[in-house]
Amino acid sequence: MRWRGVVSSRFGLAEGGAEMRRIVLDTETTGLNCRTGDRVIEIGCVELLGRNLTGRRFHKYINPERDIPEEAMKIHGITNERVADEPVFARIVDEFLEFVAGAQLVIHNAKFDCEFLDSELSRCGRDNLEHFCGKPIDTLADARLLRPGKKNNLNALCSEFGINNSGRTLHGALLDAELLAEVYLAMTRGQNSLEMFSTPPVNQARAAGVERPPLAVLRASPDELAEHERVLGEVDKESKGKCLWRTAQAAV
Repeated sequence: MRWRGVVSSRFGLAEGGAEMRRIVLDTETTGLNCRTGDRVIEIGCVELLGRNLTGRRFHKYINPERDIPEEAMKIHGITNERVADEPVFARIVDEFLEFVAGAQLVIHNAKFDCEFLDSELSRCGRDNLEHFCGKPIDTLADARLLRPGKKNNLNALCSEFGINNSGRTLHGALLDAELLAEVYLAMTRGQNSLEMFSTPPVNQARAAGVERPPLAVLRASPDELAEHERVLGEVDKESKGKCLWRTAQAAV
């Protein structure tokens, strides 16, 4: 049965006005491609209720039933010896699903983690992750909209929002999930408010007899136009030719 309580709300509210339960999730893997046999070796999750960390977490190391390449070890520091006596994914799948089911997931580069977890779930004869949790929030996609043309990895976002990541010498699923939770809260600060206007809308102001001040029109200088074009170039490069502003200009 599909979980019905999952909604894609950016305001921290679920159906009926209840606080939304979110799980910030990260994984570490043996490599970059689950289709060629790479496996999950660590899962880290922390729980958010509304905009508050609850202190509940899920953290497991997993025996991938294959060797971990040296290149991957350099990234996360997890060795074959470290996971040799850990349970395989099938042993922890029920506990994992019990923790995440019904929550909305928050993941940095969600496609990567979801593909790996879906692969593991498929091996266990389970439905994919979206069946249990709905569509995840991808903080990488959101960060690219907020910071076009800039680096948007976890370290860069921690720096942007003043989050202390000095303990992150290597990648680690639980630490990265904890840092991402802080990044997500910083990125969405203010979005839990439904107050959209600080002044009355124009029609309301006119109805109240408020005189609208003359509209000032400021023209961009040549330097500002050049800077605008430079930024659009960065956006176009980052989005691989999908800059909406340039698409709209071409249509006009």
